[in-house]
Amino acid sequence: MTLEEYGALFGEALSRTRIAVPGGTLLHRVADEVLEMAAAYQSDGTAFLRGDDPVNAFAAFAYGLGWLDAGSRLGLLEPFAAHPPVLVDACIPDSQSAHLDEKTHRYRRMLRSALAAVEAGPDEASSLRAGAEALHSEAHSWYTEGVERLEAGDLAGALVQFSYGYAWLDAGIRAGLLGITGERGLFTV
Repeated sequence: MTLEEYGALFGEALSRTRIAVPGGTLLHRVADEVLEMAAAYQSDGTAFLRGDDPVNAFAAFAYGLGWLDAGSRLGLLEPFAAHPPVLVDACIPDSQSAHLDEKTHRYRRMLRSALAAVEAGPDEASSLRAGAEALHSEAHSWYTEGVERLEAGDLAGALVQFSYGYAWLDAGIRAGLLGITGERGLFTV
């Protein structure tokens, strides 16, 4: 899959997505924010791609798809679907290798710090506690896979894993399932 095809896949997924909760409810407001974030990153990724910045385009598409998938998993968005990171064919030219290296390592550090800077928000007796823990676990899983790809020398693969996983944390915070216990600047709040 090319980077252009990855962006098109995101655009198609976004066009099919609808808010799944009734209008006027608190959860509708959260769903609207999650969908808005996904759409913003689809737009950003497209702009980066047109501006010949494949590194930021790739990260934006993965991050936006993470928001979309987290919203779906939370039951805020429909259809219930998943768009986990995919392998994109040689989308980053050699001339951008330093940019890719810097961004990938920075996102690794940021996601590692972000994972340590959140905790489940709902009371442990609440059924939402398990959902909060699942969001954190999902983000941690993508972090772990990103580290494995990075150690194997696959910078683009690692970047997409880190970006996608990061979105799960941010969506969990927006939904009120995760609380920030550390540096707030690590999150889109």
